[in-house]
Amino acid sequence: MNKIYPSAILLLFFITACKKETPPPPKPLEINVITVLNQDVNVESEYTGQTYGQSDIQINPRVDGIITSLNFKEGSFVTKGQLLYSIDPLPYKAKVHQAEGTLAESEARLAKTKADLDMIMPLAKINAVSQRELISAKSAYNASQAQIKASQASLENSKIELSYCRIEAPISGLIGISKVRVGDYVRPGAMSVLNTISDLGDVRVRFTMSEQEFLRLFREFSKPNSPLKGSGAIVSLKLSDGSTYPETGKVSFADRQIDPSTGAITFEAAFTNPDKLLRPGQYVKVGLLTDVRKDAIVIPQRAVIEVQGIFQVYLLGKDNKVNMQIVKPGPAVKDGYVIEDGLKPGDKIAMGGTSLLKNGSVITPKIIQWELGQTEATATK
Repeated sequence: MNKIYPSAILLLFFITACKKETPPPPKPLEINVITVLNQDVNVESEYTGQTYGQSDIQINPRVDGIITSLNFKEGSFVTKGQLLYSIDPLPYKAKVHQAEGTLAESEARLAKTKADLDMIMPLAKINAVSQRELISAKSAYNASQAQIKASQASLENSKIELSYCRIEAPISGLIGISKVRVGDYVRPGAMSVLNTISDLGDVRVRFTMSEQEFLRLFREFSKPNSPLKGSGAIVSLKLSDGSTYPETGKVSFADRQIDPSTGAITFEAAFTNPDKLLRPGQYVKVGLLTDVRKDAIVIPQRAVIEVQGIFQVYLLGKDNKVNMQIVKPGPAVKDGYVIEDGLKPGDKIAMGGTSLLKNGSVITPKIIQWELGQTEATATK
C-alpha cells in the first residue's frame, strides 16, 4: 500500500491538469481604418514673409538745432499736418530779420538808382551829359533790380528754414517710438531719423520665391485654361502664433529681377487691416495656391510612417490583415499628404498609433470618416 499511494496521487494530479481549459487566443486589435480620399486638391505653398505699412514714412529734420518739444504720444495715431517736433526757432528768426533788412537796403538802392536814371535820361537826349554817364546809370539801376531779386530769394529761404523748425506729420498713421528727446541736437541727413509713421489702412507683405518655382508658376499662369487663374493670385496669411489672419490678400507685383545672391524673386501682396492687427515688421507665413491636383489620392499625415527617408502605411488586405506598403508622398495639404505612388482609389489604410501593430497583424477594423483639415475623424454609422 505504501508503494501504490504515491502513484495514485501522481495520477490524480495529472488528470486534474488535463482538465484545465486552454486559454483563448488574444482578441485582434481594434484599429481605426479609413478609405483613401480621391478628389481634386488645391495645393498651397507656404513662404516666409514680412509686413510693411501701406506707407512707412521716416521723419527727418531739415534744419539743425535743439529739439524744444515733442507734441505727440508715442505709439499713437497722428493725423496729417499735426505738429510732432519743434526745433529752436531763434537762430532762424534772426536770419529772417537779417534778410528783411537786406531787402530793405536793396529796395532803397533801387529807388535811388531809378531816380538817378530818370534824371539823366532827359539830359542825355540834349547831350547835357555824356553817354558814359547814361550807361553807368542804367547799369546801376539793373544791378539794383537784380539785388532786389536776390534779397527776396534770401528772405524766402530764411522763412522756409524757419518753417522747418515745426516738423509736422506728412501722413495720417501710427507713429513709433521717438529716437530723440527734448534737448537733443539734430541735424539734416539721411541717417538722422527722428521717427517713422506707418499708414496701416492696408498692409504690404513681401515674400520670396525660388527661381525654379517662379518659372513653373509663370508657365502655368501662361496657359489659356490654367486652373490657377483667378484664384492663383489670392493669398492667405498665418501669424506667428499659428492663427490664420481672417482677411485674404492679393499679389500686387513681383520684383523686376531675380536676386543673384539668393536666386529668389520678391513678391508683394496687399492685405486690408481693418482692426489694425497687422503691424510693420511682423514675420508671417504666406500661403499661395501653386497647383491643382485632379483626382488625387489623399491620406492623413498621421497615417504615414517614415523610417530613414522611406514612407510607409499599413494597408488593409484580405482577412483583415495589414501589410506595410511603401508610398511616395507628394505635397502636404492641410493635415494630409497627396500620395503620388503606392496607393489606388478604394484602398483602406490603418491609422496606427500603437506599437502593437506590426506587419502582417490581423486587426478588427473600425471604419471611420476623414476629410482634409478635419481635426478628428468620426466613426461611420
